[in-house]
Amino acid sequence: MQNKQRDDMRFTDSPYIMGSRAPKPSYITLPSLDDPLPRLLDFFDRHFPRVGRDIWLNRFQMGLICDEKGKRVDESTAYRRNARLSYYRELKAEPRIPFQEQIIYQDEHILLADKPHFLPVTPSGKAINECLLYRLVGRTGNHQLAPLHRLDRDTAGLVLFSKTPATRKFYSALFSEGNIVKQYEAVASLPTPCDKKEWLIESRIEASGEWILNHNVAGEINARSRLVMLESDALRARFSLFPLTGKTHQLRLHMGLIGAQILHDPFYPLLQPERALGDYAKPLQLLAKSLSFTDPLSGKIQQFESQRCLLMWSSLSECLEGC
Repeated sequence: MQNKQRDDMRFTDSPYIMGSRAPKPSYITLPSLDDPLPRLLDFFDRHFPRVGRDIWLNRFQMGLICDEKGKRVDESTAYRRNARLSYYRELKAEPRIPFQEQIIYQDEHILLADKPHFLPVTPSGKAINECLLYRLVGRTGNHQLAPLHRLDRDTAGLVLFSKTPATRKFYSALFSEGNIVKQYEAVASLPTPCDKKEWLIESRIEASGEWILNHNVAGEINARSRLVMLESDALRARFSLFPLTGKTHQLRLHMGLIGAQILHDPFYPLLQPERALGDYAKPLQLLAKSLSFTDPLSGKIQQFESQRCLLMWSSLSECLEGC
C-alpha cells in the first residue's frame, strides 16, 4: 500500500457502521413488462440479484418502499407499469472504508474533492454511507451536493460537485459539451509494440452483458482517448491519459487496445474474484490527476491537480511480485 494511502487512513473504534441506512432514497421506475406481471418482491429480487431476496422482503415489511405519492407498498402490492418507487438502502453492518477524502477547492457554486481508492462516489453495493457524496454532505451540511461526473470506486482522484441546483446546469454542461479537460495517470504493463509513445484510440464501446463490464465492438465510433507513455522500465510504464469522451471503463478498454493493462485492474482483461473485506493491498493504478476548465459563470480559468500519487516509480520493482 502506498504511503499516501496510509496517511489518509481513518482510524475508528469499529470497522463497521451498525444499522447503516442511506440518508436519501433511491428510485426505480418499473418497466413495461409483458403479462403475466411479477409480484413486486419477485421483480426486485430479479432486478437486484446481489441484494438478496430476504433483504428486499424485510424492506417491504418495514415500510421502506413507497410509490410516487409517498404511499407504502408491500410485497403483495400489484405491479404497476411505469410506477416510480422509492426505497431506502440499508445494511445491518456497513464496512468502513479506512481512507479519507480531501476537499481541494470550493466556492458558492462548486466543490472539488480528491477521492481515495476504494471509496465509491455514490452508494454502491455494500457501501451506503461510506461513499464520497454522503461523507461530503456530513462534512459540509449541504444536502444539495450532487456529483457532476463519476469515478468508479477503484479509481482515485478529482471529482467535481455542484453545491446548488440553481447553477448546476451550467457546470453539468462542461461535461456534456466537452468543455472540460480531464487528465489521468496510470501505471500499466508495456504496450505492444512498445516503440510508440503516443496513441489516439477510437472505438465503439458497448455493454458486454456480463455484470457492469463493457467491451470494444465493431461499429460507429463512440469513444476516443489520447494515451501518452511518459516513461518505462523493462516491465512497466507510466502513462498520461486523456479521455475525449466519457464511456464507462473507457481508459481501461483503450489501454487494452494498445496491449497494456493497468496494474491491479480487477475487471480487465479478466474479471477477478471479489476482494475480501479489508483487502486494500493492491489499489488500481489509475488516478484522475487534473481538471481544467473555464468557469461558466465567472469566466475564470480553473486548473486543479490531485494531491495523490500512484506507486512511486522508484519503488515500482518492489511491487511487481504477485501482480
